[in-house]
Amino acid sequence: MKFAVISLVLWAGIALAVDPGVLSVENLTQDLLRVESVREIKNIQRTYAQLAQHGRWKGMASLFAENGILRWGKGAGDVLSTSDASSITGRPAIENWLQQEAGDMDGINPGSLHVFMSDMPVITLADDGNTAKGRWTALRKLGNGKGATRIEGGIFENEYVSSGGKWKISLLRYYPLYAGTYEKGWKNLGLNGSLPVISYHYTLDQAGVTLLHAGRTASRSKEGTGTLNRRSTPAASLSVDELEYRVAHLNEEDEVRNLVHGMGYYVDRRMWPDVISLFTSNGTITVQNNTSPAGPAGIQSVLNRMGPEGLSHGILNEHPIFGTVVNVSPDHKTAVARGLEIGLIGDDNAQTGQWQFCVFHHSLVKDLDTGTWKIQDLRYHRLLFADYAAGWGDGGILPASSLDPPPVLPPYYQSTENRRPVQWRPFYKRYPAWEEPEEETRDRLANIHRLLLRSSAYDESENTSGSYGFYIDDIRCSDFAKLHSDRGHKLSPGIGWYYTPDAISLSCASRYYRQNSTTYNPSMSSLRSSVPFHWRLQPVILVSRDGRSATLRTRNLQTGTSRTQGSNGWMGGMYHDQLVLENGKRKLWSITIDEFYWSSRNWTAGWANVVPHVSNATTPRRWMSRRQSNDLLPDVSLRHPALLERETGFNGGPPPTVSWPGVQRMWWAYRNLVTGAMPSDSSYWGPPGCVPCRGAKPEWALTANGYQEPPSGPTIVTADWLEGSGVDIEVTVKGGPEESARGGWVQLVLDFNGEITKFGEEGPVGEDGKVVLRVRGPGAFGTTVPIQVFYFGNENLKPGKGIMRDRK
Repeated sequence: MKFAVISLVLWAGIALAVDPGVLSVENLTQDLLRVESVREIKNIQRTYAQLAQHGRWKGMASLFAENGILRWGKGAGDVLSTSDASSITGRPAIENWLQQEAGDMDGINPGSLHVFMSDMPVITLADDGNTAKGRWTALRKLGNGKGATRIEGGIFENEYVSSGGKWKISLLRYYPLYAGTYEKGWKNLGLNGSLPVISYHYTLDQAGVTLLHAGRTASRSKEGTGTLNRRSTPAASLSVDELEYRVAHLNEEDEVRNLVHGMGYYVDRRMWPDVISLFTSNGTITVQNNTSPAGPAGIQSVLNRMGPEGLSHGILNEHPIFGTVVNVSPDHKTAVARGLEIGLIGDDNAQTGQWQFCVFHHSLVKDLDTGTWKIQDLRYHRLLFADYAAGWGDGGILPASSLDPPPVLPPYYQSTENRRPVQWRPFYKRYPAWEEPEEETRDRLANIHRLLLRSSAYDESENTSGSYGFYIDDIRCSDFAKLHSDRGHKLSPGIGWYYTPDAISLSCASRYYRQNSTTYNPSMSSLRSSVPFHWRLQPVILVSRDGRSATLRTRNLQTGTSRTQGSNGWMGGMYHDQLVLENGKRKLWSITIDEFYWSSRNWTAGWANVVPHVSNATTPRRWMSRRQSNDLLPDVSLRHPALLERETGFNGGPPPTVSWPGVQRMWWAYRNLVTGAMPSDSSYWGPPGCVPCRGAKPEWALTANGYQEPPSGPTIVTADWLEGSGVDIEVTVKGGPEESARGGWVQLVLDFNGEITKFGEEGPVGEDGKVVLRVRGPGAFGTTVPIQVFYFGNENLKPGKGIMRDRK
């Protein structure tokens, strides 16, 4: 293996064969700017919600273009009752309207609350890359601290424009769908109590279009044909070095976001050893200016205040995360993540419940020994805590005191200002830029393209995921079915998996549509008067080495609404999805839905006064309609013999059914994102990440269809001197079950204070995950100089890094 290739692909794997037409700095610059634009648009909208939490009206208005428009309310053309939407133009007028609309429910006055939950984005970038549109779901919870409350939910259909190198909101368009007070709960706002279908800014063909496709993108034709057109060329192309740097920046953002979201799921289940394992050795937790002692014991002491390890009957500890914005430092050594965390806390045994509203501002550091991100400080700023029975109208249960002073609010982040090279470089490069051989430049560009495709896959997966959520809310069976790959499959809860879009569409139509109809009409479905909105949020997205496939874990948080005020509440479950790149579009490959872990009987009862469902049925639950029953038979049943352990307890699976307040087993398709360990509750399923592919339908697996299985977690690299040898080092590379390190190359590197001066041997990993490498020359390595061990990855595992600090 040539050194030139290895030096370019540290932490990345071997460069893949790519169409030479793509590998120009001009095309890569276009593609990079598009991915960065989508990220910045998301961050603008999330920052808008974060600023609203503290009544920062001027800051919210500054996110608009100079002549930007805020249009808020119902519209006659949207099948809503009246055209009473407010329309405001210009930043000063928008600032004034925001302040007046909030009144004393501004998040500033003592005891007031202005929580803005906004997530599940679908962002569509125009061909020229200068304008964009975005769809979001939203929910506001407001109170003035004096007894008055408001709850409002709906959908944003916004427009954005790039101006002076920065993205701004050109139109913020909010459609309210349901509203109410805390005392009575919410109800539909539509005509005669029915919910309208809010028009989509994108077509089905545009929902999963890739951000990168040979320097081209799908046109936005009326017919939605997806014809490919060349995009406009940017005014100036970036250098290879800056391309390499900014793509690395995107990759680091992905790692940090996954870690923050993944940590949240451990907290939900009180998996305290797993939580602690994500911290540095001197990590801390800070709550309202009070910081724990550094290290595992200090962290454990804070976690114990939430309750003992693990969940028991009737204990709810949900902490959904909304609107995470990640800011990585220019040197890629530190990062912060800011967002909103809602606590849904309950004890059904005591029939008590609690709301918790917190802003988080976590600090993370890059472990330079292993190359993984770790949490340095988990920091929370309380907005308001409230008993479920009383609500938040009177200011909650945590009044300010001299012992608990208001925290200094953390800064807000939404721009790409940090994506600039500042004292940064890859781990090492063989040649200075002016001496770089042409062959090595091509290899670098190929690797840049591949790594950019991996971050593009993250955003494309989130887009497709959001599109699925919106389509299923509106019962658009054919549309959400066509979001699937031609070989895709989806679990219908309580029944089993259906294979191919046609079968997925038919199963949905059989369940929700009238007899002999496969076309959706809102008037045909009773669900338009009672809709469980699907919030697909807090994603953990793991992407394959080549960027063509991804595994997605996302929360299924459902907020119900109907014509009757307060008749619906909340439900929580989990999606385990996989996606693939198919014909230039990001498609759903597999969907498994684990539901429900917990639920509300109604708004008043909440999640701590429920009537448990008891089922000992010996046959799967069937959703009968006036269609023939054989139309509903799944391709794989929830009771398939190979899935008995996996599906026991879920509705339709092997009995007994476990329903809240019982605690259902939670499953994981990935390992610990820092240590690579299995979940401590032993509920690991993967790879393959596709649930029915293990035993039931192996032919449905990604690898059986020409795709790579995304790695299930980090690669752990360890090394030690071979016993009895003074010059040989044995390296061990380990992933998860069924993830072989075989064939991936390992190299030894000597590092003098960050300067690479000597290189050791290199070689492929064997069947047992080991390779023995000899140091070059007697005395090449001293006793105090760290020996870095790099593993360059293969089709199963991510690249990894280990270190030896002492010579025996």
